[in-house]
Amino acid sequence: MRSAPGGEGDDQSPGRLVTTPRDRRVALPTRMAFINGMGDGDRPYRFYGAEISYFSAKVRPALRYKGLRYAELPPDYRNVILPRTGLAFIPILVTPEDETLQDTSDILDALERRAPTPPLYPTSAVQRVVAFLWELYADEFMLLPAMHYRWDFPESERRIRGDFFVMTGDTKAATDFAGRMKGSLPFLGVTPETAPVIEAHTTELLALLSTHLSGGGYLLGQRMSLADCALMGPLYAHLYLDAASGLMLRETAPQVCLWIQRMNHPEPNTPGTWLADDGLAPTHRPLLELIGRDAAPLILDTVRAFETWADGREACTDEPPRGVGEHTTVLRGTPMTRYTSSYTLWMLQRVLDAYDALPAEGRTAVDRALATTGCDRLLDYTPRHRLEKRGFTLAFAGN
Repeated sequence: MRSAPGGEGDDQSPGRLVTTPRDRRVALPTRMAFINGMGDGDRPYRFYGAEISYFSAKVRPALRYKGLRYAELPPDYRNVILPRTGLAFIPILVTPEDETLQDTSDILDALERRAPTPPLYPTSAVQRVVAFLWELYADEFMLLPAMHYRWDFPESERRIRGDFFVMTGDTKAATDFAGRMKGSLPFLGVTPETAPVIEAHTTELLALLSTHLSGGGYLLGQRMSLADCALMGPLYAHLYLDAASGLMLRETAPQVCLWIQRMNHPEPNTPGTWLADDGLAPTHRPLLELIGRDAAPLILDTVRAFETWADGREACTDEPPRGVGEHTTVLRGTPMTRYTSSYTLWMLQRVLDAYDALPAEGRTAVDRALATTGCDRLLDYTPRHRLEKRGFTLAFAGN
């Protein structure tokens, strides 16, 4: 998973196997149940996550949509997560064969290979690249409003601190973790000076999504996709479940709330279809223009700053840190200083790889669909460095 400095994890104590009740707010170690589906043999997937976890919310709808048999468990860092991954991050997914999957992009890729029907990843050119663009936006940009609305509003902070205690049962661990999360805001670029433009972006996003989703369905049609799963991280786990933003969503964006319900309770036997002929709805273009105007420059500034650091790194540096200093960017005319994430290049690579793998006519179709949205600038970028995964760690390719 991608995370703010400090990571999306804590030292909560191990819990027992749990279910995922439909109206539950947090993962509680109370009882055991399985989601029954096509599955893999008799053993379920084991999903270690939390209801209020940004990246857990990205994976959970995919498990349900694909009808996979799984058990959701509270994070057990000491006995499961750290021994298996060496990282204190959630979620992780353990397969029926006892393989450990970590990093939500890798988890969803693996689920698509293991259970390709119903699909999450479009195969048509425009819809496929757009789905990866939404994942990049949700993972790398939407942390700003997600963290702002959780930690800069007193009622939300009180609520989440209580939720952390319920999850861990340990007052000190919950308090320490909450302190680390709130303390990460300036590193993300969330400050009193940037809060107004972060809120302005969020307001516009919710208005455009409300229009786009007014007929029901999902981002690419009447079937969920990778794009929808990625957007569930900020919109469900943070904005919908947190106190202040949850009221805002219910009052100003009920269509988005209905989409969240569809995402959390999919019908695996009637998955619907994406728009025909590799199309995008007319209401989709304003959303891409918003991403291109606000998120694309911030993402590219992060990647450029990381590549500048990589240019000067010592030759023996195979594995970049998750953060490599700070850089300055601009959001809606407001300067912002934020930490330079190595993962942003990794996520941009996913978009570029999807685009580069297309035949010439597919790339032409994508170019035409994204022209003048601002998202085309992301496709125009040519990285000087390439990252790859070695186990659960990012490394420079070819080293």
